[in-house]
Amino acid sequence: MSLLTPIIWILLIFPLIVLGLITGNKVNFKFLVFFMLYFLADCYIQHFSAQYFSSDFIGLKFAWVGKILCLILSLSIIFLLNKKDREEIGFTTKINTGKQLKFGILFFLGFLLFDFAFKFILFPKGGTFDLETFVFQSTMPGLAEEITFRGIGLWLLDKAFEPKWNFKGVKLGWGFVIVTILFGVAHGAVLTQDHQFKFDIITILYLTLISSLSLGILRKFSGSLLYSVLGHNCINLMNAIIRIL
Repeated sequence: MSLLTPIIWILLIFPLIVLGLITGNKVNFKFLVFFMLYFLADCYIQHFSAQYFSSDFIGLKFAWVGKILCLILSLSIIFLLNKKDREEIGFTTKINTGKQLKFGILFFLGFLLFDFAFKFILFPKGGTFDLETFVFQSTMPGLAEEITFRGIGLWLLDKAFEPKWNFKGVKLGWGFVIVTILFGVAHGAVLTQDHQFKFDIITILYLTLISSLSLGILRKFSGSLLYSVLGHNCINLMNAIIRIL
């Protein structure tokens, strides 16, 4: 991946930022800048850790070092904040009302069922069991990525663009839209080291409308990152299981 890739991701979602600026009653540019700096820091930590701190020498193939370092960055930021901010990020065991939590869980499970059926048909099968794959996929992606996207990232964007849409008592705004789409873009667009731009629109649309949207709804309607972390890891673990069936 080229060092320009994270900047390209931001440029791809820039039209959404412009829409937020145009339609927002009041925009806090300070938090918008903080979001971009935090997101780029997270991306480059993963990039350089993969380049200079490979765990291949101990027989590990996944990006353990990068995910752990990003997790340390995110947790450091969270613990520097006050209790109210931590709760707004979702770093809390408090949950929303029972009806809101039920809606979030049912929404996620409905999308998860579709996701399973779709991937069960299309994914190649017959792979071999790999312990590292299962341990990694059931822990690190959900922990690191949920805190980045639907935790600190969403919190910063909600500070930049005050949520003004109310759905079932939960406030949503441009921050939710931007994070949901950015997650898909970050998994489907890349500029390679030899400067070839690869843009997988199918991956971007699928991850945005199925995985990212359902995890975002689960996060907002539960009120806690715990649920979206578990949901994220459930999706990744499901993908690994399907491949060995």
